[in-house]
Amino acid sequence: MKTVVIKNADVLVTMDAKRRELSGADLLIRDGEIVAIGKNLTGDEQVNAEGCVVTPGLVNTHHHLNQTLTRAVPGGQDALLFGWLQTLYPIWARMGPEEIFISAQVGLAELALSGCSLSSDHLYLFPNGARLDDTIDAAETIGMRFHPTRGSMSIGESDGGLPPDSLVEDEAAILKDSIRLIDAYHDATEGAMVRVGLAPCSPFSVSRELMRDAALLARDKGVMLHTHLAENDEDIAYSMENFGCRPGQYAEELGWTGDDVWHAHCVKLDATEIDLFARSKTGVAHCPCSNCRLGSGIAPVRQMRDAGVKVGLGVDGSASNDAGHLLDEARQAMLLQRVKNGADAMSAREVLEIATLGGARVLGRTDCGSLEVGKRADLAIWDMSVLAAAGSWDPVAALVLTGPHNVRDLFVEGRRVVQGGVLTGIELGLVIEEQNRLARALAG
Repeated sequence: MKTVVIKNADVLVTMDAKRRELSGADLLIRDGEIVAIGKNLTGDEQVNAEGCVVTPGLVNTHHHLNQTLTRAVPGGQDALLFGWLQTLYPIWARMGPEEIFISAQVGLAELALSGCSLSSDHLYLFPNGARLDDTIDAAETIGMRFHPTRGSMSIGESDGGLPPDSLVEDEAAILKDSIRLIDAYHDATEGAMVRVGLAPCSPFSVSRELMRDAALLARDKGVMLHTHLAENDEDIAYSMENFGCRPGQYAEELGWTGDDVWHAHCVKLDATEIDLFARSKTGVAHCPCSNCRLGSGIAPVRQMRDAGVKVGLGVDGSASNDAGHLLDEARQAMLLQRVKNGADAMSAREVLEIATLGGARVLGRTDCGSLEVGKRADLAIWDMSVLAAAGSWDPVAALVLTGPHNVRDLFVEGRRVVQGGVLTGIELGLVIEEQNRLARALAG
């Protein structure tokens, strides 16, 4: 099998148990696996990393890839969560398989160019014949490791829910399609490129019964669970009014805590809920830019981390961000914790850990997230001779503190997905043209 060696990295950020940073190190890849780290390694192909920082590939724990077609939509630019959703729902209802596929391609391309090797996605609406399969096909063209989740909405406006009735589904049909997708695509083996999860959209768009049934099905099939939780004050008020309890308690009652569960946002978790998540090993996808854009607040990430909660980063949908640059998300996460808790509340290295190893842990990937012998060869090479980093004394911290930075080379499962800042799997210009054509059609 052909081997690839990454040569002479200025700094190799391992994210191993000791968080070692190795100077002038080489890394050897064989058959998608890291097989050696050291000096003077040789391989069939050499990739020069002088002047570069090498990190594990970044991990995105929450996205709505269908939303890259609806960036900067008038009417939703200055709205809180519920009003924003009510603006976008009718637009998303006009999408179909082509829109879902192209939108996912663009979103995943943007992530890859920002150094992301593994992304989840939360697709919870399936208009006009669209299927989760469309996003899985898109991820294969990019070459990224992918964790799509089969989302759902079952309570429409006529039943007191938020989404229009045209976008909700029958609950039996949701569960049937969930089984189909898991059986067709889910791969539980080490090094898997696709793992499927179940993700009823939110407590305000599905029934108590669907939440419980999805949890039972996920445990029967051995897949993970994902939803939105405690995103803003409206979310908390809805939970108190309709369920008589806070979101964390509601989740616990329905089986939605544990090391196979991760919740998006969690901006408004209180101390009791943070303790619950820590004890139950429940994960959190922190989406700082989206939380800022929608005015949701600053998530208590410092308190979560101190309590032992698993935390990863998510870019969220590109209709509420409106970008998908994961390294910039890390910078925003660090800055917000400093705004809330002081200048020493979170370091550049800690947030880089959250963006790599933290995300892998949230998604249950023990085979990714660090650069160690035996781990999968998912890594990002960052050229630190560029303008953004000029004058930096500490190149690792500069990855987060300066910028913006795009990745020079990205390897996923030992295969080069980005080379010299260019995607290897698609003609990006042609995809962008198609994306813009479809966006114009939606805008009507």
